[in-house]
Amino acid sequence: MERTLILLKPCTVQRRLIGEIINRIERKGLRIVGMKMMQLTDELLNEHYAHLAERPFFKFVKASMMAAPVVALCVEGCEAVEVVRTITGATNGRKAAPGTIRGDYSMSGQENIIHASDSTENAAIEIKRFFKSEELFDYADPLAQYLYSPDGV
Repeated sequence: MERTLILLKPCTVQRRLIGEIINRIERKGLRIVGMKMMQLTDELLNEHYAHLAERPFFKFVKASMMAAPVVALCVEGCEAVEVVRTITGATNGRKAAPGTIRGDYSMSGQENIIHASDSTENAAIEIKRFFKSEELFDYADPLAQYLYSPDGV
């Protein structure tokens, strides 16, 4: 099973959509193995968005991501990174397909509800950035037999 990071952004918290978004993630069949609410710091955002640091809009990204707490999730499932990216939708909510999280709840490229790791490599890095090992749980999944075929696909 693969793990990935999801951040429910401050706009999600402010709009009281946390439960709605988590419900969609769980209904898809992904299993939450870590979850916490946290206020992002300047230092953490500089690390997480280092690839955007020189972009003119970076200050707006940081301000947006510090406007309220985020909910950090580590979810697990078969091809979790790709599955989460698919249900999340295009970065700009106006261009995201209806039925995706951003397509249903976002009208923005920045206030777009959710961050999702874009690769298995980045997921591993991001999970370590937001979670200590003792904050992640491995537990029996009694529903696995109803989600996956015996060969795991």
